[in-house]
Amino acid sequence: MNWGTDLWDQYDVIDKHTQSGLDLMERYIKFVKERTEVEQNYAKQLRNLTKKYAKRGSKDEQDCKFTNHASFQDILNELNDYAGQRELIAENMMTGICVELTKYLQDIKQERKMHLTEVKKAQQNLESNVKQLESTKKRFAKEWAEAEKATQQAEKTENDLNATKLDVEKAKQHAHARTHTAEECRNDYAAQLQKYNKEQNLFYYTEIPQIFNNLQDMDERRIRRLAEGYCQFSDMEKKVMPIISKCLEGISSAGGRTNEKQDSMLFIEQHKSGFERPGDVEFEDYSHGIKPATSDSSLNPPRVRNKLWPFSKKNKPPAAEDFSHLPPEQRKKRLQAKIDDISKDLQKEQDQSEALEKMKGVYEQNPQLGDPSSLEPQITETAQNIGRLKGELTKYETWLSEAVGGEESANAINNNTQHGLVAANQTQNIYTEFDDEFDDIESPIGQCTALYTFEGNSEGTISITEGELLSVMEEDKGDGWMRVLSASGEEGYIPSSYVKQT
Repeated sequence: MNWGTDLWDQYDVIDKHTQSGLDLMERYIKFVKERTEVEQNYAKQLRNLTKKYAKRGSKDEQDCKFTNHASFQDILNELNDYAGQRELIAENMMTGICVELTKYLQDIKQERKMHLTEVKKAQQNLESNVKQLESTKKRFAKEWAEAEKATQQAEKTENDLNATKLDVEKAKQHAHARTHTAEECRNDYAAQLQKYNKEQNLFYYTEIPQIFNNLQDMDERRIRRLAEGYCQFSDMEKKVMPIISKCLEGISSAGGRTNEKQDSMLFIEQHKSGFERPGDVEFEDYSHGIKPATSDSSLNPPRVRNKLWPFSKKNKPPAAEDFSHLPPEQRKKRLQAKIDDISKDLQKEQDQSEALEKMKGVYEQNPQLGDPSSLEPQITETAQNIGRLKGELTKYETWLSEAVGGEESANAINNNTQHGLVAANQTQNIYTEFDDEFDDIESPIGQCTALYTFEGNSEGTISITEGELLSVMEEDKGDGWMRVLSASGEEGYIPSSYVKQT
């Protein structure tokens, strides 16, 4: 079955059907374009999301040493890769489906237009033959009627007794001429009829079937190409599924790599001070050797208060170059890290020095390559850097050996200092220390409420959350910062504009 044989008389239906197929292809192309926009917007939102939650800054980098923080960063990285695959899907759909189908659609539109034009030309040719046939037919009918009329007139004239022989002969000649003309018209009509039947047979059995079959072939090719586009819609996503699966597996693996015990141990290693726990406070008897007071100016008994350290946070001491402001364990770690950094820089400078010396030797042997004296400034600078780094390395190694060797004595001294323990016979020093301790306690000068959340990443600052109630320890002195004390005991500086005083 084919269109040319079975739908030879359904031109309008074929016209509408083929146009409907082209409209469907245009709708599919538009659908895929909108799908690519969805994928691109989805990928963009995923990238913005991962960027929003990605760790930045030194404090965040420190947190990333913990497995639960690092796993979350791995999840964000995998999600960012996943977003890249969504972008790849959108790009492939645009180039492989939309662009290719649009080009194919333009070609098939031209082909359809050509076939429909051929149909119209064939119809116009057939209609022209019909008009010629009708024209010869009418002429034949007219001439035949005139011939019959002339023949009847000749017979009438011949039977008329009053008509002369000349009139009869003239009437017969006229009738004969009319009959001859009618015969010619009859032959023309017969020839035109034969020609029309031939053209009509060619039109209905050859031209139209061939054109309709071409349209059928065109429409079937369009359907096959559209079906390929349907399959591509799925295949392009299937191609990236292995990578997407790896991204999802990476997210699962990130969750599996989280180790709560490891994080706890790392937290301990990062923050343990190395101090010994406080010992018991000994009873100090002041009843012996002290005379009763005789005046209003006599010394009052010492005021006893509980030590807040280390559970309250005072102003941080200024950072020392030898990290002596840090607890023993933290000091050793910082000194060792500093030594490692200096060793790396020293090795780099030594490598550069060797390279410069080799280059200088090459220049001396081959002057055409360069001037050896031009390297002297670099060699001198490198030698100075090496000397400086060696001095710093020795200095920090000495401090590290002191920190390691004096750890036990430092712990003992720290333990005594924490509790203000001195000999019983040093009465005056005891009172002095208690007075100093009371002088250290600052009373809040006001209260304030946090309007916004602030992350205190810099040294000397603290973090606050929106709505948190804080004690004001020091007002803003014009630099935009104020010192506050939180309910948890943390003390530090925050932006003045982030709080409202109450």
